[in-house]
Amino acid sequence: MHSDQATGAPLVIEHAALRRGSRTLWSGLDLTVHPGELIAVLGPSGSGKTTLLRAILGLERLSAGSIRAVGDEVRHAGNRDIGYIAQQRPLPPDTAMRARDLVQLGIDGHRFGLPIRRRGDRERVDALLHAAGAADFADRPVGLLSGGEQQRLRVAQALADHPRLLLCDEPLTSLDLANQQGVVGMIDRHRRESDAAVLLVTHDINPVLGKVDRILYLAGGRFMLGAPRDVLRSDVLSDLYGASVFVLRAGNRLVVVGAPDAEVSHHHHEEDHA
Repeated sequence: MHSDQATGAPLVIEHAALRRGSRTLWSGLDLTVHPGELIAVLGPSGSGKTTLLRAILGLERLSAGSIRAVGDEVRHAGNRDIGYIAQQRPLPPDTAMRARDLVQLGIDGHRFGLPIRRRGDRERVDALLHAAGAADFADRPVGLLSGGEQQRLRVAQALADHPRLLLCDEPLTSLDLANQQGVVGMIDRHRRESDAAVLLVTHDINPVLGKVDRILYLAGGRFMLGAPRDVLRSDVLSDLYGASVFVLRAGNRLVVVGAPDAEVSHHHHEEDHA
């Protein structure tokens, strides 16, 4: 019996490696994400965070090892039990699709031909719009909405089919604090109510620190996996980077200083994290 079948884990990665030419992004990666668990993926630009999500989605082929997602070995893209929130890109202002239509795509966007509305579809869309705080602009063109409003709709779209595994790629980038809290709240509520597993890539752990169960830190072809208190330490990150890295606490926030190839947060420089 496979380990995920025995434990009910929505995601099991075993002995995984991914190389680009002569460069190894990561290797020897073993990761089991259990129902209701939220794992944050941290690391500098180019460390393979987004590539890991693409491999789970079946869009990147592993160089070694295997991935089983929601019970099946990943061989190709497309699984309704996996929700995906991509990196935010603002929609063009002339996009005529309504907010409601964008969320509806999460329900019937995988169907061929003209969408056929099932009983309960509209109620599901209304519930998702309400959860996203979007009921007041449900019928407005999405191109006229703010970036934060668009991102909350993307989260609602990703949750439309009640995914057992939710993959989030930098879902909080360029959002103000209120919208960060709104997006984090939607993701956390879904995983608690649906017992879904969540893998969330981020450059700043602070907005989700209180929700995270474990951290997967990728850097320099190596990785570290563990509880936040075990990973976000000066000695651990210094060993991972092979350079002096300091983890500082500033009130309720963490700041990582000295990581040689760290990403820069473009909206909270004093809170740069990895």
